Amino acid sequence: MCWKLEPQSARCVAKRLLSVLASVFPIAGLLAGGWLLAAGTEASEQPRLPTFRDVAPRSKITYISNNDLTGRKYFPQPMCGGIAIFDYDNDGLLDIYFTNGAKFPEMKKVDRSYWNLLLRNKGNFVFEDVTEKAGLTGVGYGFTFGVAAGDYDNDGDTDLFLANAGKNALFRNNGDGTFTDVTDSSGAGAKPEKLLSVDAAWFDYDNDGLLDLVVSNYTFWSPYSDVQCTMDTNTELYCHPSTYESVAHQLFRNLGNGKFKDVTKESGFAEALGKGMGIAIADYDGNGTQDVFIANDTEPNFLYLNHGDGTFEEVGLLYGVAYNDEGVVVSSMGCDAKDFDNDGWVDIFYNDLPHQIFALFRNEKGEYFEYVSPTHNISVISRKFGGWSNGFIDFDNDGWKDIFSANGDVDYVFEGSAQHDTMFRNLEGRKFEDVSEHLGKDFLRVGYQRGSAFADFNDDGWMDIVVTSLNDKPRILINSGVPGRNWLLLDLKGRKSNRDAIGAKVKVTLGSGRVLYNHVAGSVGFMSTSDTRVHFGLGEESKIQSVEIRWPSGTVQTLRKVKPNRVIRVTEPR
Repeated sequence: MCWKLEPQSARCVAKRLLSVLASVFPIAGLLAGGWLLAAGTEASEQPRLPTFRDVAPRSKITYISNNDLTGRKYFPQPMCGGIAIFDYDNDGLLDIYFTNGAKFPEMKKVDRSYWNLLLRNKGNFVFEDVTEKAGLTGVGYGFTFGVAAGDYDNDGDTDLFLANAGKNALFRNNGDGTFTDVTDSSGAGAKPEKLLSVDAAWFDYDNDGLLDLVVSNYTFWSPYSDVQCTMDTNTELYCHPSTYESVAHQLFRNLGNGKFKDVTKESGFAEALGKGMGIAIADYDGNGTQDVFIANDTEPNFLYLNHGDGTFEEVGLLYGVAYNDEGVVVSSMGCDAKDFDNDGWVDIFYNDLPHQIFALFRNEKGEYFEYVSPTHNISVISRKFGGWSNGFIDFDNDGWKDIFSANGDVDYVFEGSAQHDTMFRNLEGRKFEDVSEHLGKDFLRVGYQRGSAFADFNDDGWMDIVVTSLNDKPRILINSGVPGRNWLLLDLKGRKSNRDAIGAKVKVTLGSGRVLYNHVAGSVGFMSTSDTRVHFGLGEESKIQSVEIRWPSGTVQTLRKVKPNRVIRVTEPR
């Protein structure tokens, strides 16, 4: 969208006309952009791609994303199966945590089939269930949606926040393989009765070295006030989101000493009401503070710009990300924020339901966002898919961030509602192509996918994917890689904590002069947290001129003589 700045400029008007044309006539828009989709052009020159292999069957995993789809339909049921990837025991191996549903209408985890799951990584892609020992079954908190992993108390151990239908929960990592429920004493779980929270993310909005917490809320709900909706006398449907009241999202400031303060009102978050789903944290306007994008279901999306004084301004409409280019809202689900075209500015992606078209917004130097789904082929290749979780991931290590989407419609009512996931390959920042069919049968498993998260489990430089599916076992998809592509993986630790420096920006300059960008972010997609190490695919380039790190504190650190194909841990200088 171009109307924020210089609406009369010829360049802006031309871009907007092309974008509108493409949204109505997708093929015409692509031709106007100069990108032919005819067979025998770029498709025939496609390089060798990696494939994905599901290693979950190696382990004795009994968990399924159990949403209790046994009787009548309750509103929260489609949102089951959040994921967090983190090293809970600090043994150098990444572990996995899954959230789970509850029995209706009691909203209780009445037996093990509804428990959340903590999988300890034993190496060689084998995981063991340590949920009960760790104290993370989730019993007492009912239906669990999103999970945010972060070290809120700076003790070197990663803690977990759970977003629930009902009371939210904060579990402190004790450092001995167990967790303690500190919800009540911390104040982080405070919220009005019956407020349903879907997702959460850790970030340091005031740059004081302590991780704060943002929570995306959806509505006020209980199983006893749940509304039943039908398509006809024989077919029950989940009610349209407009049936439910919109609410404010919440912001909690970390006061230290294990305490949090709800600053929703004074920060400005209370001024906007929505139906929150995914959260994407980044410095969108380049002022050195962390901003918040929240995807809202059938409501305008929110972009909270951080003024650096403890307050935020919601500018989604002003910056062009509240609506698509047709000026309508869609069922925005998960979202992610990364620089897909390597211009130094963080862009935004979210997915939605079939025929609504996934949204890609290009950041125009921190001044506004342009909706580029039509001109970048997203309109064509996403139209038939219903996406929930997603993320920018350079799966083929060519230096361009691709887009993964975990797909499947709301439920089984409509034909073709069970779907496979998609990978949209980034062609040098100018368009995307769907290469899903080339990634192996495990990648193409059909179902109702929900959560997804990314990590490099074996430190081979190739990004792996974890995906949940409703009433099915999760997949742990390991990337095969391809010869000849180089990479770099940075593990950044902040000055005040030896944990993840969320918000740190990284600029990598290669031997050819080519520049790549990324930043540290945990929250990704829908209800999930990925490994916070920063990944760069380098393509065939083997020389790195420099690695520049801009830490959240404002410190700038430059590394030279960095060799590729390594995992490098960097601690912020004092």
